[in-house]
Amino acid sequence: MAVLNKIRQRSLVLILVIALALFSFVIGDLFKNSDALTGGSQDVVATVNGKDINRLEFQQKVKNYQDRVGGSQTSTQSMNTIYNQELRKLVLETEIEELGLSVEKDEMRDLLKNSFSSYPEFQDANGNFDVNRLNAFIANLKDLNGDTAPLGDFLVNYDSWTNNEQTIATSAIQQTYFNMIKAGVGTSIIEAEQEYLGDAQTVDIRYVQIPYTTISDSLVTVSNSDVKDYIKKHKDTYEVDASREVVYVEFKEEASKADEDKIKADLLALKSDKTEYNENSKNNETIKGFDSATDIEEFVNFNSDINYNDSFLRPAQLPAVAKDTLLKLNVGDYYGPYKDGGYYKLSKVVETKQMPDSVKVRHILIPHVGGQRADASITKTPEEAKKTADSIFAEIQGGTKFMDLLELSSDKVSNEKDGEIEFDYRAGMAPEFKAYAFDNNEGDMAVVQTTFGYHIIEILEQKSFNKAIKLATLADKIEPSDQTLQDIFNKMSKFEIAAKDGDFNALASENGLTVKPITFKELDENIPGIGSQREVVRWSFEDETEEGDLKNFPISNFGYIIAQVVEKKEKGLMSVEDASITALPEIRKEKKAKMITEKITATTVADIAKNQGQSPRSAAAITINNTTLSGAGVEPKVVGAAFGLAEGGTSKPIQGEKGVYVVEVTKINEATKLDNYTAIINRLNSERKAAVQSKVFPALEDAAEIEDNRAKTVY
Repeated sequence: MAVLNKIRQRSLVLILVIALALFSFVIGDLFKNSDALTGGSQDVVATVNGKDINRLEFQQKVKNYQDRVGGSQTSTQSMNTIYNQELRKLVLETEIEELGLSVEKDEMRDLLKNSFSSYPEFQDANGNFDVNRLNAFIANLKDLNGDTAPLGDFLVNYDSWTNNEQTIATSAIQQTYFNMIKAGVGTSIIEAEQEYLGDAQTVDIRYVQIPYTTISDSLVTVSNSDVKDYIKKHKDTYEVDASREVVYVEFKEEASKADEDKIKADLLALKSDKTEYNENSKNNETIKGFDSATDIEEFVNFNSDINYNDSFLRPAQLPAVAKDTLLKLNVGDYYGPYKDGGYYKLSKVVETKQMPDSVKVRHILIPHVGGQRADASITKTPEEAKKTADSIFAEIQGGTKFMDLLELSSDKVSNEKDGEIEFDYRAGMAPEFKAYAFDNNEGDMAVVQTTFGYHIIEILEQKSFNKAIKLATLADKIEPSDQTLQDIFNKMSKFEIAAKDGDFNALASENGLTVKPITFKELDENIPGIGSQREVVRWSFEDETEEGDLKNFPISNFGYIIAQVVEKKEKGLMSVEDASITALPEIRKEKKAKMITEKITATTVADIAKNQGQSPRSAAAITINNTTLSGAGVEPKVVGAAFGLAEGGTSKPIQGEKGVYVVEVTKINEATKLDNYTAIINRLNSERKAAVQSKVFPALEDAAEIEDNRAKTVY
C-alpha cells in the first residue's frame, strides 16, 4: 500500500516526464526535417525558373496518367513521365511569357474546330462544324456543376473540358514558339560554299606517324595530381550525379526438395480412394480418387490449382516437357507427376480423337448492341439478334440457299468471299466460333453466340487430321511450406545479425550466398531480376544511412534481400580512382606525345621517318568532311591540320589519336566553284529546321534554374 501511495504522489511527475519525452521526440524529428516546420520542399516536387510543381497536383496528374495507361508502367515510370511533361511546360512557359505569346478567343475557336470538327455533337445537318453547337455544349457542361456528359466515346465534365482546352492552347503556343525559332534558322552562301568544298576540295599528303606504342607504358609515370588536373580540365566528362554502391544477398522463398517431394506424393495419393471419418454422420466414408471418379471435371476442379479443360489438345498445345509421352498413352493411362512451369502435374488421358488442323466454314453474322466492334448503326438487342439468327437458320434448313441470305450478314469482309473463312486451330478466332468449327463434322450447321453477336455457321471442309487428346490434369502449385518459409526467415535473420558486426562477403560465402553489387542514382528504382524496389534506393540515400549500414527488405512474391551500403558518392566530380579508368590512357597519350615530340629534330617527313624508324606514307584526295586517314584510321586533328597548310608546306608535330604525326601537303586539288548554291542552301535549311525542335528544349533546360525535390517528396 505504501508503494502505491508513493506512485500516486509521483504520478503528476511521471506524466510530465512522459509528455516532455514525447514533445522532444516530435520537436527533434521536426528539426531533423526542417521542411515539416516551414511547409517547404515537402509540398514542392520541383521548382523551375521560380515556379513550383505542387506535390498534391503532381500526384493527381500521376494518378490520372496511371488510370489511362493501366498497369503498363510502374509508379516511378509514371512519375518520371509526368515530371518531364511538367518540366517541359514550365521551361517553355518562361520563354513564352517573355515573348508575350498567347491564344486569343477567335484562335481558340479555330483550334477547337480543328480538334473536334469530326464529332457529330458539333456538326449541323449537313455534317459541317457548327460553332453554336460547340458553344451550347460548353455552356451545358458548365450548368451540370461537375456532372459528366457524353462526347464521342468519352464522358467529360466542365473541368476536364477546360483542362483539355488548356492543353490544346499550350500545344498551339509552343508550336508557334518553335515556328518562330525555325523562321530564324537559315544558311548563308558562305556556309553553303564551305559545305560544298568540304567534299569537293581535296589534298594529297605525305605523312609520318610515330605510334604511341613505341613508348612503353612503364616509362610513363602518372600521378594522382595528374589525374586530378585532367579531371578539372574535362569537367563535363567527369561530372557525376550522387550515387550509392550497394551489395545485397537474396533469400528466396522457394520450395525445398522436401516440399516438392510432398507435393508429388500428395498428387499420387489422389489417384486412389480413401476412407475418412465424417464428424457429422459419425461414420467412415469412402472418398473417391482419380481412378474411380465419375465426374472428372468436378474432381479436377476440387483438387487442382488449375481448372479442368474440356478441350481436345493437339501436339503443339500439350506441355513441351510431357508432349511425346502423353501422345503415346491410351485412354485411362496416367503420366506424372511432372514439373511444368511452376506446377507439378498428374495427367490422365480421358479421350482421344482424330481432329482437323484446319477448317473452312461460311457464316452469317447478326451483331447486337454492346457486341465487339458493333458501331452506332447496330440497334438490335441481344434477344432480337438471337431471334433473327434463329429465323435465318430455319430458312436455310427449309431449303433457302445460304448464299441468298448473305446480304443479312454484317461481316462484309467474308461476304466478299461468299461468306467463307478458312483458318487453322491456332488462328485468333472467337473461342466459341473456333470450337464449333473444329469439334463438329463437315456439313454441320448451327447458331453460335460469340462476343461479336450470333453466327449461323456451316462447316464446309476439314483437313489434315491428326491425333488429339483430352486430358484431366491435377496441378499443384510449387510453393514453399510454412516450415520452409520459417527456415528462410530464420536464415535471413541470423545472417543480418551476424553481418552487423562481421564481414558481409565472408558471411555470404560461408552461407553459400551470392553477393550482388549494384549502383543506384537517387531516382532509380529497379534491381535486376527483382524489379521496382524504391524502398531500397530511398534507404540508401537517407542522411542517416552510413557506409557499412545494412538492412533487410521483404520483397513481394520473392522473399527477402539484405542490402549493405558500400560507398556513398555525392554529386560532383568523379573520384581519382573512378576517373582513372578512362583518364589514365588519355594522360599517358599526352605524356607520350610530349616525349615523342621532344625527340623530333628533323624538319622533313622523310628525315623524321628515317630518324624515328618509321616509313613515310601517302594519302591521296583526302577531304575535310572525311576524317579517316588512309593507313592510320580516324584522325580529325591530322586531316584538319593538312587543310591549314599551303602546297609544299610541312606541319609541326600533331598529337593524334594513335600517335604523333608530321604532315606534308604535296598537292592541293582546288574545287571548281559553283555558279549557284541554292540547292545546298535549301538542303541545309531543311536539315537545320528539322533539328530545331529536338535541340531547343534541351538547350533551354540546361539554362533553366531547376531544383528537383522528387526523391524527397514523391519517390
